[in-house]
Amino acid sequence: MKKWIAAASLAASALGAAVLPTAAHADSYTQTRHPIVLVHGLFGFDAIGPLDYWWGIGSALRSSGATVYVTQQSAANASEVRGEQLLAELKRLKAAYGHQRFNLIGHSHGGYTIRYVAAVAPELVASVTSVGTPHTGSPAADDIAAAVDGTGSTAFAAKFIDALAATINALSGGGSRPQSSEAAMRSLTSAGAAAFTKKFPQGKPSSSCGEGAHIVNGVRYYSISGSAVLTNLLDPADGLMLLASASFKGSDNDGLVGRCSSHWGQVLRDDYPWNHVDQVNHAFGLRGLFTPDPVAFYRSHANRLKGLGL
Repeated sequence: MKKWIAAASLAASALGAAVLPTAAHADSYTQTRHPIVLVHGLFGFDAIGPLDYWWGIGSALRSSGATVYVTQQSAANASEVRGEQLLAELKRLKAAYGHQRFNLIGHSHGGYTIRYVAAVAPELVASVTSVGTPHTGSPAADDIAAAVDGTGSTAFAAKFIDALAATINALSGGGSRPQSSEAAMRSLTSAGAAAFTKKFPQGKPSSSCGEGAHIVNGVRYYSISGSAVLTNLLDPADGLMLLASASFKGSDNDGLVGRCSSHWGQVLRDDYPWNHVDQVNHAFGLRGLFTPDPVAFYRSHANRLKGLGL
């Protein structure tokens, strides 16, 4: 009997050892070759206390093997200013940890930020994925600019909005990063977007609602977005999305960005049933019933990058 128990124990140990590699392999689903860098949008941050901008996304990617960095740029500033801040951060990460290239994922204005870096330093970038980015500008930004310019209140409004951006920056430990809400607003208008794209056209769609080159200068370009506005009545952000969506005059949008405006490089999908805030899994994971999980998208996209050796 003792010999039988010992043999059974040995067999169980061997079986356990045999399944360990399988478990480890399953846990590498998001383990990309190059680190993933998450870049926030306008009035964004990395984290304020327990509140993450990318709600539950970074931790989900890390849990399956990805190396993830969540950067912080000025909460509000011009695309080029934020781009230079991100470039400096990537150079620091390269120097500190030896990373050679990065997979950049940017939400909203963060899409401009990562496009800038990919254009001026493609050797540092493996892929660019813009999420809900108004690449041709946002009608909401156009309407805001027209309103403040028309009433002569631009400087007055900027003073208070800059204070909000500075508060967000301070609460999230952003140091002395400069804030300029007017520069951010101008960047996100149709005219500002066109000027930016004239300088940095990599990945630009060949038609108004089409796709752009999938690979430029060795960098893969992707884009995704949603086309819903009101998705969960318990989400306080939905009211703001509904108000801003009036600027689109009935065309498909996520509350702040038009569906076609979000296209850049390879369009993975432009009609997720998410609004602009749902795309980063906020507020606190609230979204429409029976809609896809945003966290699952980021996991699957990381696996896509992994499959490409990125």
